[in-house]
Amino acid sequence: MTITARSAWVTNTSRPDQPDAALLLREYVSEMVVRYHRRPTLPGEVDAALAELPSDDLAAPSGLLLLAHHGTDLAGCAGLRWQPGWAELTRVFIRSEHRGAGGGAALLAAVEERARRAGADRIRLDTRHDLVEARALYARHGYAEIPAYSRGPYAEHWFEKQLTFASERAK
Repeated sequence: MTITARSAWVTNTSRPDQPDAALLLREYVSEMVVRYHRRPTLPGEVDAALAELPSDDLAAPSGLLLLAHHGTDLAGCAGLRWQPGWAELTRVFIRSEHRGAGGGAALLAAVEERARRAGADRIRLDTRHDLVEARALYARHGYAEIPAYSRGPYAEHWFEKQLTFASERAK
């Protein structure tokens, strides 16, 4: 369990198939569908999207999923997929009622620490053009736009952050 600088935020790992994780991942996908299509979801659309881009690899040994709690409320999630020497950030989501309270920063700090502990030297991610708040969050926290490294169906912007380790920060 990680308690962030804003003590109201706590993160812990979960398997994607656990009830709280599955609920948040479903809410994440639902919001992505609504924002992409600019309309309410259609029957079966979220299930189809979950099947198209599953999250089952966000568990050992291929990755991890962090759940964030704001106080006692289940408030968000973020995942990492392990790559050789680096980690890919995915599924960053904060429930609307907890936005603006530091949850994105708390999740980024927690996934960066987990990636460092796993030996990753950088984190990469891709995101969509319409997710302007996410792109601003990443930029605020030291993620720089890079050339495309992936070809996902919704990948329109790519970011990377070099991770520093405690020994490097002490210099």
